[in-house]
Amino acid sequence: MLDIKLIRENPDAVNQALKRRKPDLSVDAILALDARRRELLQEEESLRSQRNQITQQIAQAKKEGRDTEAIQQQTRALADRIKDIEAQKEALAEQQSALLLEIPNMPLPETPDGADESENVVLRTWGDEFKSRYCPDTLPHYEIGANLGILDFERGVKIAQSRFSVMRGEGSRLERALINFMLDTHTERGYEEVLPPFLVNRQAMTGTGQLPKFEADMFRCKDDELFLIPTAEVPVTNLYAGELLSEDQLPLNMTAYTPCFRREAGSAGKDTRGLIRQHQFDKIELVKLCRPEDSPAEHLKLLEDAEMILQKLELPYRVVALCAGDIGFSAARCFDIEVWMPAQGVYREISSCSTFTDFQARRIGLKYRSEATGKPAFVHTINGSGLAVGRTLAAILENYQISHQEVAIPEVLRPYFRNGSTRLCAPRSKELV
Repeated sequence: MLDIKLIRENPDAVNQALKRRKPDLSVDAILALDARRRELLQEEESLRSQRNQITQQIAQAKKEGRDTEAIQQQTRALADRIKDIEAQKEALAEQQSALLLEIPNMPLPETPDGADESENVVLRTWGDEFKSRYCPDTLPHYEIGANLGILDFERGVKIAQSRFSVMRGEGSRLERALINFMLDTHTERGYEEVLPPFLVNRQAMTGTGQLPKFEADMFRCKDDELFLIPTAEVPVTNLYAGELLSEDQLPLNMTAYTPCFRREAGSAGKDTRGLIRQHQFDKIELVKLCRPEDSPAEHLKLLEDAEMILQKLELPYRVVALCAGDIGFSAARCFDIEVWMPAQGVYREISSCSTFTDFQARRIGLKYRSEATGKPAFVHTINGSGLAVGRTLAAILENYQISHQEVAIPEVLRPYFRNGSTRLCAPRSKELV
């Protein structure tokens, strides 16, 4: 969340930054609550001072043998008023906290201006030479996957509902190969592998910014008040919630494989076929906790680490800087990596690499002790997909398609297959599209 002191001292600058996201965003309601709460605090301090003076008068009157009933009535009236003020302050604090949880992060100056994804900025592309290496009339991944007998969407719907699928045979092995390859690559580059719970509590979801704003997009276990994680960002970032780290522990670099669960409530009608927008999908997450002065460089390092996966797989992609109107709720700056999907002739998002400055750390109470000042300070958090596994598999099925019956296995994945298999082939009995 945003720092209330920053809002109080620089309201115009905060409002100006938030309006880069959305014109009607402001912190004016928070400021009004804060002003009223501070007025009540001053009144409370004045009343407590009066009560102390009257208490001294009562003591003196008793010492002199005088009647103190009238003075004591004043004390009781002051106590009632102070109690009333405390209740008002508590209610105002709750309202202020609730509003702060609804306010998104401020975009960094480096984030491009723009209202929506149409104004995102393409920074670079990679791998153009791989775009036409195989099948000239590429089938969509869901059609070639059905031909190969490795994707079963009908049975996924039968045992669950729409936007669930079943991987079968060599498709399951390809999914597992991608997970192991990604984890092996990231751990070799210095990330600690973490296997967190796939269910988290409301506090953890609120800490990273999924709640309260996106509750409709989440799967919740009502009896236990637990949520299926939408991304490993939630449990991994919250591992150190409420802790005070030493500066020499930073940066902390962690990677995690988890299944992810999203209702995609705001995406009705989008990508209804295939693996692009599923309610359950596998993902490798990258998370960094670092000092504020290191976060710009660490953000770029994380982006490089995510790109490395696509480069090793020889999958064409581009990097896009998201504009202020398109970055995520908690993000201050974000780069999307979009992989080439030849069947549609478009680039599709496969990773979002975001820096959150101290926004998440304030929500979860995560600090480190600065060696320079000796004082606690909030860490900066960074994360990104490294990568979304199902979307990577879909990109392989299209980019490595030799024919409508055959898909080559990327060279870096072949060691994860039995006998170093080089191709996925349709069963001979399979009726092809």
